[in-house]
Amino acid sequence: MSSTLPRRTALDAVHRALGATMTDFAGWDMPLRYGSERDEHTAVRTRAGLFDLSHMGEITVTGPQAAALLDFALVGSIGTVRPGRARYTMICRADGGILDDLIVYRTADDTYLVVANASNAQVVLDALTERAAGFDAEVRDDRDAYALLAVQGPESAGILAALTDADLDGLKYYAGLPGTVAGVPALIARTGYTGEDGFELFVAPDGAERLWRALTEAGASAGLVPCGLSCRDTLRLEAGMPLYGHELTTALTPFDAGLGRVVKFEKDGDFVGRTALAEAASRAQDSPPRVLVGLVAEGRRVPRAGYAVVAGGRVIGEVTSGAPSPTLGRPIAMAYVDAAHAAPGTPGVGVDIRGSHEPYEVVALPFYRREK
Repeated sequence: MSSTLPRRTALDAVHRALGATMTDFAGWDMPLRYGSERDEHTAVRTRAGLFDLSHMGEITVTGPQAAALLDFALVGSIGTVRPGRARYTMICRADGGILDDLIVYRTADDTYLVVANASNAQVVLDALTERAAGFDAEVRDDRDAYALLAVQGPESAGILAALTDADLDGLKYYAGLPGTVAGVPALIARTGYTGEDGFELFVAPDGAERLWRALTEAGASAGLVPCGLSCRDTLRLEAGMPLYGHELTTALTPFDAGLGRVVKFEKDGDFVGRTALAEAASRAQDSPPRVLVGLVAEGRRVPRAGYAVVAGGRVIGEVTSGAPSPTLGRPIAMAYVDAAHAAPGTPGVGVDIRGSHEPYEVVALPFYRREK
């Protein structure tokens, strides 16, 4: 009989000792918050936050034809990624629907680390394994081989610099390098999901607790705090970053989601979904799909995913994500709306919140952009 108990990360005991509120997320028992999610959010915006992201799905693709396999399996041009760099991309179905959005790190000439969302890790693993047929490449499930910690916020580089001799100054956004942090071997990546500068540290699970404690100690004077998934969601929402299952689904192509730029038709050879995506690109030019926009409340009522966006007494779209914004001090949302109502400042737009049409301002995404 199979167990339905959620999986626990290597840092589970640490979270419980800190008094975290835990929640089942994609089959994992994860910290939702440790205290005030608003305080955790503000810490990341102004100082630094420490996250356990070990629920994410790591898949290694290696072999002489690893690049060719990924160019076929994914919509992006992965073969052009230089060793030590990373790329945001997507994996789509043959009909163009988005299976997941991914970050792919090229860790060596013929080795790539594909990082999938926790809820889609098995789906991505199965798709890559199926699509590997005929390629001289191995697809390996490495979810148990990694714990993933993230340090995010304006103080993150200074905190990490105290624990590693890796060249952080030379580490560009969407790049990764091997190193040691507090004596723990790690892939140090300058990536994140908060809209702030920050780092993600891929380590063996048995080094996770040592690294967490070292980062906590090194970050104490800089105001670093442990952060849960709740503030991660409000941070990514303010930064206008899509979340699978909300802004991205199998019912949408990358062009429907306003992310057609990730599809690289110019790369050599066929790739899964090419024909359907070419048709979607053509449709998007002839008849623009609904556009993903930002909405800022004029009042205090919070919109939630699935709420109707309205104008002139009719439905013109749907909220995909919504929450109070600690940075703006007002409720915000992302929503897909008809192109005719997508321009910033479009008058008369509201959200139907339990039968009441609450006024909202249409704004360009993101809501928040950090100072460089």
